[in-house]
Amino acid sequence: MTSNPTSPNDVLAGKLKRTELQHSRSSIPGRDIVQVLTEIPSGVESGWHMHPGEEVGYIIAGTVEMMYRDQPTVTLHAGDPFLIPPRTPHNALDVGEDTGMMLSTYIVEADQPLTTFVE
Repeated sequence: MTSNPTSPNDVLAGKLKRTELQHSRSSIPGRDIVQVLTEIPSGVESGWHMHPGEEVGYIIAGTVEMMYRDQPTVTLHAGDPFLIPPRTPHNALDVGEDTGMMLSTYIVEADQPLTTFVE
């Protein structure tokens, strides 16, 4: 189990500040649990991407538009939770005046990249 905060080395690392808080094997065979604190500067978007498992999240600060492929955009504010199903293309955009912060817990396929960009 990783308990020292680190920056995830994946495709979003150059756009957002991300701190991996913990990473361990799940009791679900073939799955890892990864918890990440993400900071999205005002006006910055993550880019369309997906994860190899569920993302269970919570907006700590700011206002974030969460766009989902072929679904309506949802505006999330501090205190709002969200759930993104496995391999669902999505894009997060900070529309607030300040840096948005979100805490995400991923339940993902082990040994897979946490994030993959999509067109």
